Amino acid sequence: MKKLMLGAAALALMAGAASAEEVKLQLKWVTQAQFAGYYVAAEKGYFEEEGLDVTILPGGPDIAPEQVIAGGGADVIVDWMPPALAAREKGLKLVNIAQPFKHSGMMLTCLKETGVATTADFKGKTLGVWFFGNEYPFLNWMSKLGIPTTGGADGVEVLKQGFNVDPLLQKQAACISTMTYNEYWQVIDAGIKPEDLVTFKYEDEGVATLEDGLYVMEDKLADPAFKATMVKFVRAAMKGWKYAEANPDEAAMIVLDNDETGAQTETHQKRMMSEVAKLTAGSNGALDVADYERTVATLMGGGSDPVITKAPEGAYTLEITNEALK
Repeated sequence: MKKLMLGAAALALMAGAASAEEVKLQLKWVTQAQFAGYYVAAEKGYFEEEGLDVTILPGGPDIAPEQVIAGGGADVIVDWMPPALAAREKGLKLVNIAQPFKHSGMMLTCLKETGVATTADFKGKTLGVWFFGNEYPFLNWMSKLGIPTTGGADGVEVLKQGFNVDPLLQKQAACISTMTYNEYWQVIDAGIKPEDLVTFKYEDEGVATLEDGLYVMEDKLADPAFKATMVKFVRAAMKGWKYAEANPDEAAMIVLDNDETGAQTETHQKRMMSEVAKLTAGSNGALDVADYERTVATLMGGGSDPVITKAPEGAYTLEITNEALK
């Protein structure tokens, strides 16, 4: 009888696994604490509790989430709003279904010895800027300051920065793009003291745009079954994020366990998770419309080269998060 009961239990588990809804999530970057909530949701069984079989796909320098989802390689992607809205205006109908990150972690980190103390000191300097969609907030910031990005004594020379801090360490640029939770600490780990740096947070400068949101294709939302799956996905993911916020060290270790490259370190991931928790704090997953409108206004204020030329329609939905939060 005991063997029969065990067999029935095993069959039930197999049936449950067979009926699990498959979801592919494409990350914006490599496996790191920036995405801890999703790894925690998988590790703690939150996705499984919702009947989901979630595959988390790491990103990298040669992976554009917008292209992956356009090609059918993912059901949902983690993306920043500027490239997502730019892609939407060009015809790729991405829709924001949740916004785990409430705050922006983007900033410029500058060597004090280069003479940069205020934004006025940017003129005549070389600034490292990330591209692949990450340049949009910077270009709008320079437009707001009235500083050309074409070089010269009254402008800035834009250095197309790789996803590393080498231009600052090698003094090829006065300032470089960094995130509060990642590259800034790489600079510190390289031996430069915090007192030798000057930082400018995009949020403090009034040009912050929404980062790390969850996006799907608009046409797929027409399918009630897909929408229901996304409700389950968001509910589990946000449960993972809130657990990560409350247990940052444990969350960092879960991330490390999922890093197949072995490139990440415990010290860096724990520090990263501590900083990322500050960015997700205050978000229950629902997009704040005021934050969205601020982002749109910033992207449309790009002078002669705005990121988007008109306010997008249908670029977000609150239905999924509202349902997930019930």
